[in-house]
Amino acid sequence: MRHTISVLVENKFGVLARIAGLFSARGFNIDSLAVGETQDPAVSCMTIVVNAEDERILEQIKKQLHKLIDIITVIDLTKKEFFERELVLVKVSLDKSNKANLEKIAHKFNAEILHSDKESAIIEAALEEKNIEEFLSVLKEFGIKQLVRTGKIAIPK
Repeated sequence: MRHTISVLVENKFGVLARIAGLFSARGFNIDSLAVGETQDPAVSCMTIVVNAEDERILEQIKKQLHKLIDIITVIDLTKKEFFERELVLVKVSLDKSNKANLEKIAHKFNAEILHSDKESAIIEAALEEKNIEEFLSVLKEFGIKQLVRTGKIAIPK
């Protein structure tokens, strides 16, 4: 089962390494990790997505996270209501014949074409993970030249 965990931490050197170490020491691969400052520059929010079949080990990790000095709060959002987004930047092949189609697709997904020239276009979309996957599968028909995406960010309702 995929878990989305929100962790508020003190914005200090080495915190990310210690948290990642807890997961790797227990054999969990972090599927997604996004970190950024909050409204308080001394505090950062980490959104961690991990696929955990063994719920007991995940509970242990969460308890050990609480014990780290630089941790403020740990919330497993998986069984709560929350909003999530992921940002993707995609460079696709483009020519005159498919530009109008690309604009329709961008509009459908509430995406923005940041740049276009005779050969390519760069599109930005901030969507839920499932919609990102659908968006990317539609863009494959254009030929994806380059793709960059963030990890998931989440906030409880």
